[in-house]
Amino acid sequence: MSLSPASGIGRFYKKSAKIIRCVRWGCTNRPFYHIVVMERRKDQHQPVIEQVGSYDPLINEHGERLVSFNFERIRHWLGNGAHLSKPAAELLGIAGFTPIHPKTYMTAWRNRQRIDEQEAKSEVEGKKNDE
Repeated sequence: MSLSPASGIGRFYKKSAKIIRCVRWGCTNRPFYHIVVMERRKDQHQPVIEQVGSYDPLINEHGERLVSFNFERIRHWLGNGAHLSKPAAELLGIAGFTPIHPKTYMTAWRNRQRIDEQEAKSEVEGKKNDE
């Protein structure tokens, strides 16, 4: 009988360091992530302690990326000393559960800079075409 990762099949030592991280599932060119609690020293495809969320990074037909969290269990694990990986910290910051991660600010700033450069370039090309 095979249990799902959400059931918490991973054995762990009570005093070992825990981490909340993203584990990649899905197919080639179609990633899907489970947000799980596991021992810090384990490989991502080892049995996990508990699945506390999921993340689908590809945009659906409504232009959304789907994320789900079990905030009660995340709060429990963080209260028991679990650490957060950077991708998990970014997702939880965007969700408003933790402070926004600095990488999120930098990514937004770079995206705004790129859009401004594209607009400036299109204005210059538009003026050249008018002449």
